[in-house]
Amino acid sequence: MPSKTSKSRTQARAAARLAAVQALYQHEMEGTPVPTLLHEFHHHRLGATIEEVEYADADVDFFDDIVTGVDARRDEIDGKIAARLSSGWSLERLDKPMRQILRAGTYELIARPDVPKGAIITEYVDVAHAFYDKREAGFVNGLLDAVGKDARG
Repeated sequence: MPSKTSKSRTQARAAARLAAVQALYQHEMEGTPVPTLLHEFHHHRLGATIEEVEYADADVDFFDDIVTGVDARRDEIDGKIAARLSSGWSLERLDKPMRQILRAGTYELIARPDVPKGAIITEYVDVAHAFYDKREAGFVNGLLDAVGKDARG
């Protein structure tokens, strides 16, 4: 049975992943600079209540690492995702939220060896369920699994 500390850390990281996908989506849609996004999320979203929706406390350092890491390594990340898409599909053809889920998951797979591959994939499948139905969550699972095999063996 996981300790209370590891459970709360897991929940804080799950909240950080979801918030990171939201921040990356906002960055792509509005072009909000990353430092501005980080400030906005730190002060107005993470752990806040907005329009009666309570945002979970997130691991802020983990959130920052995902957002800044995806931004810094976008070309590398996009190349790894594109290499695993079916023939005739491109990254641009994917929904914007789906792109951010795959980017964040790919970033963790290549840059966070401290986090187990299976945990990363499971967490981003859970994030996908927040936006999509089962089919799309299965797509996230399959693509991140393939990226993970490339990145980690």
